[in-house]
Formats: sequence, structure tokens, C-alpha cells
Amino acid sequence: MAWNEPGGNSNNQDPWGGKRRNNGDRKGPPDLDEAFRKLQESLNGLFGGGKKRGDDGGGSGKSGGFGGLLGIGLVVLAAVWLYSAVYVVDEQEQAVVLRFGKYYETVGPGLNIYFPPIDKKYMENVTRERAYTKQGQMLTEDENIVEVPLTVQYKISNLQDFVLSVDQPEISLQHATDSALRHVVGSTAMDQVLTEGRELMASEIKERLQRFMDTYRTGITVTQVNVQSAAAPREVQEAFDDVIRAREDEQRSRNQAETYANGVVPEARGQAQRILEDANGYRDETVSRAKGEADRFTKLVAEYRKAPEVTRQRLYLDTMQEVFSNTSKVLVTGNKNGQSNLLYLPLDKMIDSSGRTTSTPMTGAAATSNEANARAAADLQQQQARTRESR
Repeated sequence: MAWNEPGGNSNNQDPWGGKRRNNGDRKGPPDLDEAFRKLQESLNGLFGGGKKRGDDGGGSGKSGGFGGLLGIGLVVLAAVWLYSAVYVVDEQEQAVVLRFGKYYETVGPGLNIYFPPIDKKYMENVTRERAYTKQGQMLTEDENIVEVPLTVQYKISNLQDFVLSVDQPEISLQHATDSALRHVVGSTAMDQVLTEGRELMASEIKERLQRFMDTYRTGITVTQVNVQSAAAPREVQEAFDDVIRAREDEQRSRNQAETYANGVVPEARGQAQRILEDANGYRDETVSRAKGEADRFTKLVAEYRKAPEVTRQRLYLDTMQEVFSNTSKVLVTGNKNGQSNLLYLPLDKMIDSSGRTTSTPMTGAAATSNEANARAAADLQQQQARTRESR
């Protein structure tokens, strides 16, 4: 039985628990149309689109609904604009704001707002170091082709120049790196590129690259350039290895030659110096001896003028002493009573090894004959001296 039929509900209640009133009104379920109507009237009243008292309800309802939708759209647009206009800059970032396409300001860390679309912002990390790797074939100073890989590390130092001065500044950095690398490698020999010259090359490349960046006003600071190990192209690697081995052999042979020269040249110089010293000593000795002989002869002339006979005799005896001191056998001839005698004096037998005269046993006749011969020899020598003096 239905709840509103006569006698069907003794409790006089509806299914929602509402009691029936005496005047026939009852508390029933909510009316959805009424709820929407009240919400629309509230929005119209909020945005000034509500109908006035006494106006006709037909056309006023339509205009009020359109005004409410427009208000909702404006609210949504305002929320979206505010969400996009407010931004936060981190501690490691900076932002450049352009107003009507012209530089306006550089914004630091914090909460900021700008006004699009008349403003534009460019936000970048200015503390993080960025890097990129480059590798290419280069021609060295001695006309050899090598592959040189390198890594460039950089960061943004001036965000205004980075955004406004150059279009795509990082592409400009790569092109400038190619130019600097080719210039430095082209002015360096291959041995320096492959061995210990990489550090010097990296320093020169960094200096030249930073000069390019400052000239272009890119707002980029190059922090580090690392030149990795260079190598020959794979197509000519075998020939390149042969050249390297040949140069190593050349260097080894050169080192051996220098070692031999270091051992021979000083010895030859020492011998030459010794010969020079000997020659200088001989010269000094000869000159000194000649000076001494000349001085002796000068003094001897003076003595000869004082006593000619004694001087001649002394000279003769000195000469004979010098001659006899250098010989071991002496033959003495003399002429006495018309007989010629030959006297043989074996001095080597008469003088022993100690320098003392040995006593040779002789017979009385032999001793007498030797003494006579000696006296005859002395007389003959004195006679010959007198003859020379008289002449």
C-alpha cells in the first residue's frame, strides 16, 4: 500500500521520516531544480547578474545564466594567469625579465612575479658546471694528421649576455672550440701533441677560447679544458707505428753515439793537454838551458881573459872528463924513444857495480909499462896543448 493512500500510513509519516502537517504541506525530498536555481541566483548576485524584483522571469533567467558562466571563466583565467605569473628562483639560478622585448631586470633567488604576455623570463642555472666533448682530426705543424679528443667545462657567468647578446651561445662555444683547437694543434709538432705537450696545449686552448667568448659577449666562462690522449687515424695507424719505432731507434743510436763521444772526447782532450804541457816544459827547459849556457860562456870569457892558460887547461880536463864518463873503453897512444905504444884501459872492468875502482893484480913489468904509457899520454897532450896555444 502506498504511503499517501487513505489509511495506508497510520503514523502519518512519509518514507523520509517527515510528519504530515495539518495544512497539507510535508517535508519531502530536496528539489534539484530549486537547488540549482538558488545557486545561480547567488552567483548572479555575486557578479551583478541577478534579476531585479518585479522583472519578468522569462528573459531574465537566460541572461543571468550567461553572466554566471562568464564570471566562472574569468575566475579560472585569473587563477591560471596568477599561477603562471608567480615563479620561484632557486639559490643556484637567476632569471632575466624582458618587458616588451627589452631587458628589464635580472632576478635573484626567491619568490617573484612578472606580467605575461608583456613580460618574458629566461631562467638558467648559473652555478652548475656544464661540459661537452669534442673530437676531430687535426693537422699538426709537421703536416701529420692526428685525432685529438678534448672536454670543455664551462658555466654561465653573465646571464644577461648569455640570453641577449648571442643567439645559441653554446653552439658558438662549440664553434670557437674548433677554431682554438685547430690553431693550437696546427702550431705544435706531432711529438708534443702525442706526449708531454698536452697540458701546455690545454692551457693555450683555454686561454684562446676564453678570449673568443669575451669578444662575442656570450656570458660564458671556461673553467677547464682537458686534452685527452691523441692518436693517429686508424687508416694510417700501422705506418704511424713504424715511424714511431724508427724515431725511437734514431734516438737510441744518438744516445749511444753521445755516450761514446762522452767517453772518448775527454780522454783525447786530456792527451792533447798533456802533450801541450810537455811541449811547454821542453820549451821552458831548452830556453833556460840556453840562457844558462850563454851566461856561463859570458862568465868564462871574462875568466879566460884573466888567465888564458889555466882556463884552457881546465876546459880540456872538463871535456875529457865528460867524454870518459860516457865510455867504458879507452885507447891511449904515445910516442917515446921512437916507439909507438897502444894502451887499452878497460874501464868497465876497473869499476865495479858499486862505483869503486877494483884492484886488478898486475905484474911489475905491466904496471911499469902502463905508468909509462900514461905519463907519455899526458906529456903528449900537454905538448899538443902548447902547440895549439902558440899557434
